[in-house]
Amino acid sequence: MSIGSDGQKCGRHSAIETGAKPISGILSREDGWLSLRSGFRPSTNRSTWSRRDALGIAAVAAGLTGAAGARAARPGYGIVGQTAPPIEAQFWIGPDGSATTFDMLQTKGRWVLLKCFQSWCPGCHSHGLPALQAVTRRYANHDQVQLLAVQTVFEGFGTNTADKVRETQLRYELPIVMGHDAGDPEGDHRPATMRRYRTGGTPWMIVIDPRGMVVYNEFSLNAERFIEFLDQQLVS
Repeated sequence: MSIGSDGQKCGRHSAIETGAKPISGILSREDGWLSLRSGFRPSTNRSTWSRRDALGIAAVAAGLTGAAGARAARPGYGIVGQTAPPIEAQFWIGPDGSATTFDMLQTKGRWVLLKCFQSWCPGCHSHGLPALQAVTRRYANHDQVQLLAVQTVFEGFGTNTADKVRETQLRYELPIVMGHDAGDPEGDHRPATMRRYRTGGTPWMIVIDPRGMVVYNEFSLNAERFIEFLDQQLVS
């Protein structure tokens, strides 16, 4: 397991103690799964963001982690309930590996799954990237779903290099937009994406709803449950 200079770990992490209650603690796994199956319909009016939306987010978290007492939105990490900020990667590649550009404005009205990874991260290869691969096989060409992966480098700068983005895309057969966002090895090791989304490191999975609201962020995601959840949303 690797540890960055700022104490961030690759794979499993120690939460920052803030005293905030994880939103996922609102519902048990059983309650969350039942709510998930019935479908989460967030308010379309941002001014009406309410406890119902909070419960909906908790239902997503409880179902997508597949873990008792769902772990999503731990204190100190993540921005659940906030508008997804821009991503300013140093470069982007398209589904075929060619250079491209990307702006979060392109995701308006779509469900977004954003995967943050590092090439040398064991957790990314054991569960994070395989989960993204499973979701990609289902939704790569869906016009209501945007799949993204960004290498958010905060450690191992000599190993987690820009060329590893295309290498990862080929290894996991990911015909999706992918980017590279590296921190400053001589300064703040944390890249912009890591700071803006308050990620716990890598692997890190983020789900953004069609309004542009972050509704889930965690170290892992249960791909099977996420696919079932998203299928329900896309037919509603």
